[in-house]
Amino acid sequence: MRYVMAAGWFAALLIAGTASPADSIAITANARSMQPGELVVVTITVPEPADSVRLQAFNREVPVYRVDAGTWRGLVGIDLGVRPGTYAASVNARSGPRPLQATYSLKVLPRSFPVRVLKVDPAFVNPPREVETRIAREAAELEQLWRQPSTERLWRGPFVSPVSSTVASRFGARSVFNGQARSPHSGADFPSPSGAKVAAPNAGRVVLARDLYFSGNTVILDHGLGLFSLLAHLSVIGVSEGDSVATGQEIGKVGATGRVTGPHLHWAVRAGGARVDPLATLAVLDRETPTR
Repeated sequence: MRYVMAAGWFAALLIAGTASPADSIAITANARSMQPGELVVVTITVPEPADSVRLQAFNREVPVYRVDAGTWRGLVGIDLGVRPGTYAASVNARSGPRPLQATYSLKVLPRSFPVRVLKVDPAFVNPPREVETRIAREAAELEQLWRQPSTERLWRGPFVSPVSSTVASRFGARSVFNGQARSPHSGADFPSPSGAKVAAPNAGRVVLARDLYFSGNTVILDHGLGLFSLLAHLSVIGVSEGDSVATGQEIGKVGATGRVTGPHLHWAVRAGGARVDPLATLAVLDRETPTR
């Protein structure tokens, strides 16, 4: 399974913060870019060992994990639908009775996504009415799943591409089928031959492994602390719900199940409920100690 190096347009970009006095919290952010659909690694350094650290961004609590006695880290997803602007990321820490607070400005820049206009079989655009109940039920199940992540960090080290092929359909692309605008593409598509091995992008726990109407045979991995991978359209599912998997472990095989026109792998990532480009995980989670 190949590793994707952080180079070229994959390069992780250091987003500099305001300098802090020696006795206060220091915050740095590491990302490819500060745009919708990106993953931001926020590193928090406290002047003395902290008993607790809390990070909030985009009106939600962001789980953090301890790197060493004075350093904590959290993954902030900038959802695909976030509008450009300046958003505050706030940190509250406590060392004994002493509270510490800091705020970091996340300046989200505009991002353009490609649009494709296609004419397709009407049945491909509008599912039969008899499956509407199933579609609604599965959508509700997924939303509930995103809200119940493991509180333990399960991933370790770099993320790897789940297949050896290169991406073809980009994250965030908008489609217009027969004049009807569809939801933006919330993952990345990798054209691969049917039966090709699909590997776990990183360690995690299998929280879903079954057939869904739109995504076909689907495996969802909980990597912990709000980070999930969804791998879809498999011909074969090779794991069961509740299994723990290691980075690079085979979890199934490429297929064309669900609402697709040919074999490929669809890989989507959620970070704290935010829809983020899975390729961002390859770029910014490629080392345990990011650029400071």
